[in-house]
Amino acid sequence: MDKDDLLLLQKKVTALRAEGKYIETIEACFHLLDCGLKVNDFKSILTAHINSAASYYCIGEIEEAFISIDKYEEICMINGDETDKLNSYNILFLLYDYTKEFKKAKKTLEKSIDLGRELKRYNIVSNGYSNYSHISLIENDYAKALEMAKLGLEMAGLHVPESPILKLRVKLNIASAYIGLGDFVTSGSLINEMIHNPILELFGREKSQCYVLQGRWYAKQNLTRNAFESLSIAKELVESYNDVYLLKEIQEERCELCELMNDVSLGYVVQKEYITLLNEISEREIAMLAQRLEVKHNIATIERKSNTDYLTGLYNRSFIEETTNEWLKQASIKNESIVCIAFDIDNFKSINDEYGHLFGDEVIKQVSSACLSSIRKIDLIGRFGGDEFVILLKDFSLEDGKLKAEQLLEIIRDIKLFKDGNTISVTASIGVSTNADCTIMHFNELFNFADIKLYEAKQNGKNRICVLN
Repeated sequence: MDKDDLLLLQKKVTALRAEGKYIETIEACFHLLDCGLKVNDFKSILTAHINSAASYYCIGEIEEAFISIDKYEEICMINGDETDKLNSYNILFLLYDYTKEFKKAKKTLEKSIDLGRELKRYNIVSNGYSNYSHISLIENDYAKALEMAKLGLEMAGLHVPESPILKLRVKLNIASAYIGLGDFVTSGSLINEMIHNPILELFGREKSQCYVLQGRWYAKQNLTRNAFESLSIAKELVESYNDVYLLKEIQEERCELCELMNDVSLGYVVQKEYITLLNEISEREIAMLAQRLEVKHNIATIERKSNTDYLTGLYNRSFIEETTNEWLKQASIKNESIVCIAFDIDNFKSINDEYGHLFGDEVIKQVSSACLSSIRKIDLIGRFGGDEFVILLKDFSLEDGKLKAEQLLEIIRDIKLFKDGNTISVTASIGVSTNADCTIMHFNELFNFADIKLYEAKQNGKNRICVLN
């Protein structure tokens, strides 16, 4: 796959997420990640992880989102640029905000703000301060919320080109902070200014938020009828873009106001609307759960396919390498011995030439099946390529590894295949190595020693075992 193909895949992933097709995005990310890993294209790898994290967040799979963002950050530290780091901060903030880990959320925002200032990305800096203000409002720290929001407004003023909506979003937090501080004159003036700003005709969500804020401003001053009217306008606006969770907040506040007004008939109507909304939310959450289960099923299928060899069902080279590297790391801590057995089928080219490639495939499958049945579940067996296989044995001494190799050799010798009235026997050459008192830390080195001994077994007449001393 060339650069142009990878760029197309990156664009596809980004477009799918923008369209809200989160299941398709996650599946496309797996494909992009697989392609990116094969050619070491770090931009593709980063794009896959960040879009996976964002998509998992959007369907409520927060644990998977954190896993994706952890992988993103691991790659980003070595191969990412400053913009990549900013992207990770943005997603991390959303995750910490969702899980209500506000201390971590604020730490993430501080990093985002510092980096945004350095890069002169003032819209990012403004959003960072605004989000910090949002958390402070949740914590009822209105003085801090006001301080952060004012800084956000200052940064919004530095953004080029000028963005009136960026400023208005920050002003919503400024007005909320003033309400919390009991300054109804300043907050009221600010809310009135925002509601009459013509830019709101283009931004329905922000317009609804202004009326929600106005409703709360009235409610704080016990002007319940005015508060109800403002929240009713907000309700109609929110219904136009169908944010059921904001609508739920509004309806709860409207129910409380009906009680305060002692308006039973109006309260009955609002309660009916509220119950209907709760049913809709319940149906959505059931649909979301089904969507999550579908994602998990699809991912399990994709991971299984990406980790296994299509012909034999054994693990493929990339999975073996990745898993063994982790084993070797743990072995160095626990002082464990790991044995590597590399083997291939003797005279396999002659078998292919004489009986055809389909028969050759059958030989490979028979050998795979026989060897798989002879190892423990905790061990690894994979097809390394062509007719070459590799087995990793956990917590095995070199002597035990040699005995296992002898057992494998006998199992392979016992295989009998039939073709055109002929009985075909199979033999193999085997090389065995170990992680040498935990000094070997990478699969490639461990395998290379076994492969050298495999070559030696070939040179010495095949159908035999050579062990690294």
